[in-house]
Order: sequence, then structure tokens, then C-alpha cells
Amino acid sequence: MDRLWAPWRMAYILAGDEVADTCIFCQFPSLGPARFRTHGILCATDRAFAMMNKYPYNNGHIMVIPRAHVADPAELSSEDYQATCELLRQATAAVRGALGAHGFNLGMNLGRVAGAGIDLHCHYHVVPRWNGDTNFMPVVGDVKVLSEAVGATYERLLPHFASLGVGPSPEEPGAL
Repeated sequence: MDRLWAPWRMAYILAGDEVADTCIFCQFPSLGPARFRTHGILCATDRAFAMMNKYPYNNGHIMVIPRAHVADPAELSSEDYQATCELLRQATAAVRGALGAHGFNLGMNLGRVAGAGIDLHCHYHVVPRWNGDTNFMPVVGDVKVLSEAVGATYERLLPHFASLGVGPSPEEPGAL
């Protein structure tokens, strides 16, 4: 039997359906650049930020998130919506530049029934795709293989996000 190791998923599995007391999309950026690397935040502006997805669908899976705590983009102010969409546009280009993605899946899961893991704070998913990135593993083995650890991908993406907003403090140790 072949074994596929993805030890970073254990925290997700053990968490089950626990409900957090605080919204990580509000809490993490509020801790400031000194904690951005710890939480996978690539860059932040006054109205939005981009961060790694801790449990990615594919290598380089990031999220672009408005700072306003709303469940539906219809509840965002025009300024917050525009700033979030602008960062989404720039972040997609940054991921393409860093990872050479051939295409992307972009979107939001609004509500728990639609697949939102965090359903009270809307956020865009940016999932890079490559020609040939689908293979037999998801079909036959019901397994998705990621070729790089989330922290390593974060370090590769970080320079491409430097001009998009405030990034992590250089002295912050470690990643994800």
C-alpha cells in the first residue's frame, strides 16, 4: 500500500465542526504585520487582505478577504467591494507570476450549505490550475496530491505580493 503524507491536515480533521469564538478573518489581520507570516497573510490594505488557505484545494490556493465582517458581498460598501475586487485582480496576477499557473478557479462559497468553512465573513478563493493538474488520484484514490507544503508556497508567493499592500514584518520568525 502506498501512503500519502499530508500532516498539516490533522489540525483540520481534529477540529471537526467546532465553531470559533472569534472570526479569524477579523482577528488575524488586526494582530498586525508582526503576526502576518504566522497566519499566512501575504499582504493587507486598509480594506482587504490576501492570505494562504491553510487547507488548500491546490498548490498556491489563496483567499482575498474584505476587512469588513459581512457574510454576503451585497452587504459590503461600494468602497470595500471595489478594494476587495482590485486586490483579487492583483493577487491573481501575482500568483500567476509566482507559480506560472495556466488558469484559475475564482469564487465565493456563500453560506455553510454552499461549502463555506467560514460562513460569516465572505471571501474569494483563488485556486491556480495547470494543464494536466488533474490525474487519476482524485478519481481512483479519492485523494488530492499537493506537491509543496503551504509554508513553502507562501515563501514563493511573498515577493510577488510585496507591492500590493503591507506584508509581514521581516523579523517575524517562521511561516505557517
